[in-house]
Amino acid sequence: MKQFFGAFFGSIVGILISTLLGLLIVVLIISSVIKSAISEATAKEETTSIASNSVLKINLNGVIEERALDNPLEDYDLGPLSQPSTLGLNRLITCITAAKTDKRIKGIFLTIKSVQAGYAGLQELRQAFLDFRKSGKFIYAYAESYGQPEYYLASVASDVLLHPQGILEWKGLSMQVMFYKPALEKWDVDVQIFRHGKFKSAIEPYMLNKMSDANRQQGEKFLNSIWQTLITDVGQSRKIELDSLQFFANNLSIQTPQHAIEKHFADALLYEDEVSTRLKKTLNLTEKEKINFIGLANYYRNLNETETTDKIAVIYANGEINSGLGSESSIGSEGMIKALREARTNKAVKAIVLRINSPGGSALASDVIWREAWLCKQEKPLIVSMANYAASGGYYIACPATKIFALENTITGSIGVFGMLPNVQKALNKHVGINIDTVNTNTHSDGGSILRPVDDTERQAIQNGIETIYTTFITKVAEGRKTTPALIDSVGQGRVWSGRDALAIGLVDELGGMKEALAAAASAAKLKAYSVLELPHLRDPISKLFSKTEQEAEQTALKKQLGVFFEYYQNAQNLLQTKQIQARLPYHISIY
Repeated sequence: MKQFFGAFFGSIVGILISTLLGLLIVVLIISSVIKSAISEATAKEETTSIASNSVLKINLNGVIEERALDNPLEDYDLGPLSQPSTLGLNRLITCITAAKTDKRIKGIFLTIKSVQAGYAGLQELRQAFLDFRKSGKFIYAYAESYGQPEYYLASVASDVLLHPQGILEWKGLSMQVMFYKPALEKWDVDVQIFRHGKFKSAIEPYMLNKMSDANRQQGEKFLNSIWQTLITDVGQSRKIELDSLQFFANNLSIQTPQHAIEKHFADALLYEDEVSTRLKKTLNLTEKEKINFIGLANYYRNLNETETTDKIAVIYANGEINSGLGSESSIGSEGMIKALREARTNKAVKAIVLRINSPGGSALASDVIWREAWLCKQEKPLIVSMANYAASGGYYIACPATKIFALENTITGSIGVFGMLPNVQKALNKHVGINIDTVNTNTHSDGGSILRPVDDTERQAIQNGIETIYTTFITKVAEGRKTTPALIDSVGQGRVWSGRDALAIGLVDELGGMKEALAAAASAAKLKAYSVLELPHLRDPISKLFSKTEQEAEQTALKKQLGVFFEYYQNAQNLLQTKQIQARLPYHISIY
């Protein structure tokens, strides 16, 4: 009886706690809706009161995604359920482009803290700022400190301003790979490797202690290509010779804020209030007058996009490629097929731009998406716009396109295939005291188990599967690029290329970003006017919050705990847990 009442009252307490938590969340939602309504009302007031002397204020701090959705709960700390604040590259460029011809906007005030984005995304954003400068309007860039990614963006400004005690980093680019083999050997874990492509080095951290010669060769090639683009862009904007930029990086010449002024990296060392004074002078305002700032979010809300009957569908393929529906940060074959099919069957859609930002993933899922992309091309112009990555499986889904655009800093290629199968039999026996015994109906019934090594027959069968998929891969690329499988094989073998080098070897057609891709799509469809249909449709932020899985919540918590080491943990986990043959980048590439 005592146990009964204990369980009964325990259940009552649990119900009460759940109800209270539910009510709390409802209150937060209602509060956020009210806040959103007030914000929209404020935005409307700002729109009607934007003077002819206004300045678009852009604060860059945090992750720049391909596209970001509004998050009405961003001011609330919901622990592991919290959604990280992000900036959408699509909105940034839309606002900058609109501000160029907006007579009310006299210039841009760009404040930069920490920017988390690939160098291709930074280049595309920088080009939008550069195009804005052609209008004759000013851009003020200000930061307490500039890392290299932040300075690459800021260097396009008419005035690059730095805090008097700030730091400006200029040292060149670096790429590091973490090798796990010694740790795995200590625990007697054997990772069995299968691959086609000497440059396909995703498996190297599990079989070597350092980079292979082929891996180092490709790394040096694409890293130097990206660095060359970076110093060329900075040199042109700041009027500094390329040899000088190389010298400054090699000798760490920018060690103090004053060095940044002397070497022409920055125009002035100012405190925040002094920046305000300088900006007022540019706008011909007195010290007592206020600057009419308009924030990025408010400006975007009040842009009036013209709706037309004819549309160009922009389909975002963002993240690793796997089976399933996918999400805003991952590509699911089912979700991508749905988006491609919607664009293909929609009569109002006259052309499709497939925006790819992916290091690849499952070879099978990539082939499933390839088929739907190929079907789209049979009916409508299909233009690919490559972002930071469009490699391996990311290139696989790009190859059917009518035309492929890449940015100079895009990482692409990596046409190769691999598979991995860990064997923990010895580790369990030696370190845990667990022995495995098996009963099979056939010789290889337990083939593919992590509890024993593969035998020669099984190894050959897996390798045959790798070879079949690689042959299919290069054949489909050759068909899309109108060349031969032998030529694709010569630039394939898993090798990674920068966008600029990919153009030279025929893997892409032109250099450019979304702007150029949309122009090519409009031209191919013979459209003079069009509106954009973005797919897949973004989830409502509230439903996204409640549909957040336990795994996503755990990863959010782990990311906070592991910091910079999270990407290594995640990459190792993804590779060791995968059950399908992979077409993905040789490893997680982080360029510093």
